[in-house]
Amino acid sequence: MKAKIHVTLKQGILDPQGKAIEHALDSLGFKNVANVRVGKYMELDLDQSDMAKAEAEVKGMCEKLLANTIIEEYRYELQG
Repeated sequence: MKAKIHVTLKQGILDPQGKAIEHALDSLGFKNVANVRVGKYMELDLDQSDMAKAEAEVKGMCEKLLANTIIEEYRYELQG
């Protein structure tokens, strides 16, 4: 089974990397861009065929290591 995980900063948390990209895009002539947010994307292969167990494992991974749940939120998809 494959897990696709997206981790982003929560709304209201300052994203300096997103701001830097927003300013760079503006300086390159892309004037219609606003509120750029930067995150992380990960793909994992799980040796698990039970969907409920796979979801529990991915949630545990996200909450214990892959996301700082104080300032970040995560979402995931499972395939397979």
